[in-house]
Amino acid sequence: MSSQPSYLAGVILSCLVASLWLCSGASPRAEDVSGQRRHALSLIGAPRHEPGFSHFDWVNVAAPKGGEIRLRAFGTFDTLNRFAPRGIAADGLARIDATLMLSSLDEPSSDYGWIAAWVSHPPDFASATFGLRPEARFSDGAPVTPEDVVFSLDQLKQANPRFGIYYKNVVRAEKTGPHEVRFVFDAPGNRELPLIVGGLPVLPRHYWTAKDDKGEPRDLARGSLEIPVGAGPYRVAKVDGGRRIVLERIPDWWAKDLPVARGQWNFDRISHVYYRDRLPAFEGFKAGETDFWPENSAKGWATEFDFEAVKRGLVKREELPDGDIKPMQGFIFNLRRPQFQDRRVREAFNLAFNFEWANQAMFFEQYRRSSSYFGNSELACRGLPEGEERAILEKVGDELPADLFKAEFKNPVNLAPDDFRRHLGKAARLLSEAGFEMKAGVRTNAAGVKISAEMLLVQPSFERLVLAYKAELAKLGIDLSVRIVDSAQYQRRVRSFDYDMIVSGFPQSHSPGNEQRELWGSAAASQEGSRNLAGIKSPAIDALIERLIYSKDRTELVTATRALDRALLWGHYLVPHFYSPVYRIGYWDKFARPGVLPRYAGPTDAFVRTWWYDDKAAARLEAAR
Repeated sequence: MSSQPSYLAGVILSCLVASLWLCSGASPRAEDVSGQRRHALSLIGAPRHEPGFSHFDWVNVAAPKGGEIRLRAFGTFDTLNRFAPRGIAADGLARIDATLMLSSLDEPSSDYGWIAAWVSHPPDFASATFGLRPEARFSDGAPVTPEDVVFSLDQLKQANPRFGIYYKNVVRAEKTGPHEVRFVFDAPGNRELPLIVGGLPVLPRHYWTAKDDKGEPRDLARGSLEIPVGAGPYRVAKVDGGRRIVLERIPDWWAKDLPVARGQWNFDRISHVYYRDRLPAFEGFKAGETDFWPENSAKGWATEFDFEAVKRGLVKREELPDGDIKPMQGFIFNLRRPQFQDRRVREAFNLAFNFEWANQAMFFEQYRRSSSYFGNSELACRGLPEGEERAILEKVGDELPADLFKAEFKNPVNLAPDDFRRHLGKAARLLSEAGFEMKAGVRTNAAGVKISAEMLLVQPSFERLVLAYKAELAKLGIDLSVRIVDSAQYQRRVRSFDYDMIVSGFPQSHSPGNEQRELWGSAAASQEGSRNLAGIKSPAIDALIERLIYSKDRTELVTATRALDRALLWGHYLVPHFYSPVYRIGYWDKFARPGVLPRYAGPTDAFVRTWWYDDKAAARLEAAR
């Protein structure tokens, strides 16, 4: 549902048939018509855990509470209001908030009641009603009320355009009882909307409608370093001038004994320590300034984990299986720039990227090439479009490349030098067909538009790859420059779409839905701060997104997603990168973890949610140091 820095949100035994209907489109039972109360929702099969379950099976309920973890962060921050459309929010702030429902980290698109004890919806998904737990409290002791939920939806939609897009189909929230709130949708048929509103962060109305510590009215749309109030397991304990933020666990947190929370959030303190970039951050990890290191660099993993603490066994180095969707990452074109308007130009850029050479020469053969926006899942398109997928695409076929119906999308593969020369030759022909001929060594069209671009980077580790890519593009008469900026400047420029090309990615869920509008929709392309980084404005893509959102069952959703995936691939909106089939982590040996780790959590999220501080191991580590 919902890259560089990035964030985002997803029945019971007696409802098993109803749950299967939710996912399969079968006829509803009588109790569904009257709005049966469910403890959980799933878009893929029935929720694994039945009503009255004790805890998730990927936690250790006996895990001790205590200790501190120190995590790296890059750049700086200037606000503790993570909902404001401007400013750089501090890391970890989502942990001070709670949502109506909580996603299971080991089940795709399955949410269980958190602030809400139950949820119900009619068979046509025209609304969803939530029953709030009377014991739910904010960190200042105030109860969570239906008025808070109504306020949260209204204010988030007004304060930040991204939430306006995400909650576009939610007309309103209304109080329907002392502990009940109903969300009304603009049309029936959107199966994901109950889960979308279930992921709504509930904000304290009494806090946001009061004045701040300076006597000014609080504004959710404005950044602030004032300590916020939430209903989650942590609260902000200390802030150090854009360099560090410390969260502390709330010992008497209202939800600590709920099934969705037991065995989780075990650390007393979570510190996010800020560094300029990777190099000083890694030196800080080696020196013991931080405790946990998720490694994103193949070179770093292969060559830099040979320091003394690793040799002595004080720092553990592990590769953990990653069973989640492999999101698309790549060199993203900004189609708002004239040189990238022609699809043939964008395809030529892909032909000039020699992944096989880079994987061998730079990445120690650790990566696989990305060939789908929904990689490693049933949602990825394959072969030629057939059956219902072809019918979906044919409805917008006049606006799609004709080759989409004739060939399977494949990235160029360079197994021999002749392969790459052949691909460069094809790229040159495409550029000429697009009207770009060599003039003074640079590809230029009749209107004087040159194919030159600046690659905007925030991670210096990408510079080596981009410089190699630059040399190949130069052979085609394409001038690529590289500019590395700090994280604050990078976020400002990306938010305002002030770039030619960037390196970024698009995280996906197993049940894509409304968030696709913000990723690829025409309306989002002009909305500052949206995630439509490529600036796609395509009626065909818009139609495919709406077809996906209003799928009637899982089979239809998979088919519609494959159609969208195929259209995005053939649009050549980026040069696809690569992915690792495993997570690579290093950590100081003073922690313990459950025997089974959740399959669909990133390494840092799994660490914070399920690991715990081991006093005996920490004492051994201190003695060894």
